[in-house]
Amino acid sequence: MQDPGNLEFSADEMRAMGDAVLRRVVDHLATIESQPVRGDTDAAGLCRALREPAPEHGTALEPLLDALFDEWIPRSFNTASPGYLAYIPSGGVYPGALAELIGAGVNRYTGVWLTAPALVQLEANALDWLRDWMQFPPTTRGLFTTGGSTANFTAIVCARERKLGTRLRDGTLYLSSETHHSVAKSARLAGILPDRVRTIPVDAQFRMQVDRLEAAIEADRAAGLVPFMVVASAGTTNTGAVDPLPQITAVAQRQGLWCHVDGAYGASFHLCPELRPLLAGLPHADSLTLDPHKGLFLPYGTGALLVADGEALRAAHSLTASYMPESQGEEFYDPHQYGPDLSRNFRGLPLWLTVKLYGAARLRAALAGKRALALDAARRVAALPNVVMDAPPQLSLFAFHLEWPGSTRAGQDAATRALLEQVTRRGKVMLTGCHAGGRFLARVCVLSFRTHRTHIDTCVEHIAEAAEALTAG
Repeated sequence: MQDPGNLEFSADEMRAMGDAVLRRVVDHLATIESQPVRGDTDAAGLCRALREPAPEHGTALEPLLDALFDEWIPRSFNTASPGYLAYIPSGGVYPGALAELIGAGVNRYTGVWLTAPALVQLEANALDWLRDWMQFPPTTRGLFTTGGSTANFTAIVCARERKLGTRLRDGTLYLSSETHHSVAKSARLAGILPDRVRTIPVDAQFRMQVDRLEAAIEADRAAGLVPFMVVASAGTTNTGAVDPLPQITAVAQRQGLWCHVDGAYGASFHLCPELRPLLAGLPHADSLTLDPHKGLFLPYGTGALLVADGEALRAAHSLTASYMPESQGEEFYDPHQYGPDLSRNFRGLPLWLTVKLYGAARLRAALAGKRALALDAARRVAALPNVVMDAPPQLSLFAFHLEWPGSTRAGQDAATRALLEQVTRRGKVMLTGCHAGGRFLARVCVLSFRTHRTHIDTCVEHIAEAAEALTAG
């Protein structure tokens, strides 16, 4: 009689299940261009129907795959589509998916060097590649995170420990009005309350105003507070703006502040030597957030943090216990000494395997190609009648609005919103908007490795047709 508590599958059963899943995934990817870029997301009724108690007995795999791939996955934003130009696209290269399967399949513990030395070394190698591409110093240490929000949080904790000590309530942090909201949220989680977070205005290009930053720092210091950190952006979510990093890092050094750069969207462009002038000053930051699941085309779930003074990162996290093995010191990277996680997945494998299979040159070429497509799209959209380009692409994102003689601000906002919906409803391209500069803007962000010139042609064509229809007369 079979043990009812036995959870093993035979080798043949596992191969059959794996083949069934892999077949579905490959079929899905092979047809992704013909799938709607935005599924039916009016799914409240579906979600209510999906609520159920835990089943007492198991279900066959095939019916579950049928439901996932035929019913549930299609009812979502198709973020892997070549026409997905909304928010900040994620790539989802196939080697990243293979790495996730390998990591979960072998299920090795990588929180501590001693438990999987070679695997942790591969992760350390991948962090060193990021360090070198960003031109950070040899003293840099870092960690892989689930995304940019966690990386920003960890950077704030690190800066707090190094710059504030016990004066937590006196510390003030500076960001711009365009900084990603995860920074303010992370500051609160790190004990920096909202009344100690200063929002610095931006200029006409949506970049932090450095003179206003320095004035705010000096005013807080005169009031007996302790300015300790400034967060600059290397590619904002709204408009893709890159803050004046050389000037901000200079102010931070002069004033004794920790300078963190949120480069979740834009820092990866620093891989390309010819694009580094767009991110001048980035290597002089104290810490940097990157999202390889954006600019390096990996599946969601791979963020990263680099800290130039690796000892500061270690000091903020290096607690231990009697049951833990001894730290490996300086020679070998020990993940739990540099971040909040102890139990963790093999988080660095997707980047390591992707770079090994493609090589850095192909990744650089892909990044440069996405920026070239964005420049071309922006030039063509800006030339359309009744389109005003509010934010030309500094990297690969631009923002615009509709405006015509006699139109009001409210009418312009409504027409711009309608343009987004009309373009997206056609099913080939998905766009999203934002509020910036006191108005509603449409955005185009080119970052998916699947996006090519034909998709940009479709995007421009659909924007042109919608703009003409909405502004006629």
